Amino acid sequence: MPVYVYAITDAEHPHRLDDLKAIGESAGPPTTVAGRSLKAVVSDAPADLRPKRREVLAHQAVLERLLEDGAVLPMRFGFVAPSHDEVAGALDENADTYAATLERLSGRVEYHLRCGRDQDDVLREILTESPEARRLNEATRQNPSAQGDRMALGELISQEIVRRNDADAREIVDALAPAAAEVAAGEARGEHFLAVSFLVDRARATEFARLVEAEKERRGAGYALTLHGPLPPYSFV
Repeated sequence: MPVYVYAITDAEHPHRLDDLKAIGESAGPPTTVAGRSLKAVVSDAPADLRPKRREVLAHQAVLERLLEDGAVLPMRFGFVAPSHDEVAGALDENADTYAATLERLSGRVEYHLRCGRDQDDVLREILTESPEARRLNEATRQNPSAQGDRMALGELISQEIVRRNDADAREIVDALAPAAAEVAAGEARGEHFLAVSFLVDRARATEFARLVEAEKERRGAGYALTLHGPLPPYSFV
């Protein structure tokens, strides 16, 4: 029977799961599959598994509980193995790699940071600091039909936004990285110019959050820095 897998832990993890609900309409609490030195937290995989809010929250609740009590190798939502025997076999086959990763993650959590910037704010900055941008902007204001100047202004602004976003991203990561054990770059999308994850020792979590707040305050209202965490260390498995 297909098995839904939440995470891998060492065999000594307490697995306080009795009061939690596994994914699935009528599921009970998750259980474990044991290898020789590791365990996987699992439940029966629903036949109609879909990322409904209820199911995603159930998955997250299991990982959050496990993370409270020790190191965890979290699986992303939707990971299904063919059977309990396949899970146990994978635990033993990859035991050394999994154990080393659990040791590296022990006592650490993930924080994910997304950063964006108000477009009007960056445009004002470019026009203030770039003489060429000011010249082209004035030329297009005086002669709206000057297509060449309009295209040159658009290209210049586009290049400047990329350059400034890249510089801001480097500065932000450099400011926060000393408080983290590891850094993993993500894919920035939409209005965000930076998406990055930090692996942070629990003992330094408050310090890290304060550094983010200080960076947010230093940059002002034109920037939006959004921090999520503590999270299971998905980005570092």
